[in-house]
Amino acid sequence: MTMTMFGRTLYAGVCILSAACTLMLSGTAVAADYDAGQKKAKEVCAACHGEDGNKPLTPETPRLAGQYYEYLEHSLKAYRSGARENPMMSPMAQPLSDKDIKDVAWYFSKQHGLIEKY
Repeated sequence: MTMTMFGRTLYAGVCILSAACTLMLSGTAVAADYDAGQKKAKEVCAACHGEDGNKPLTPETPRLAGQYYEYLEHSLKAYRSGARENPMMSPMAQPLSDKDIKDVAWYFSKQHGLIEKY
């Protein structure tokens, strides 16, 4: 089966678009620094969520380990801006820079989360 000129052009366009989307998505993660995220997490997050995000202080405190990077980044920015309110999280997120948020989100997203419910 031979492809028409339109088919080849369409196929090439889809391949280029797919490659561009992959680069855009991976670029977000590459901009984050795992070691800086680990350091900031120890300073800011460990007291309530545990050093690696797996030992919450209370049953109501969520586990951060293994959460999606985008979810963590979005949530921290929402706490910082006031779009999402929590008496504990809002003041903790307010002093974080965009870079801090990216780094912390990257660090926790790379931790092993809860595998089995206890």
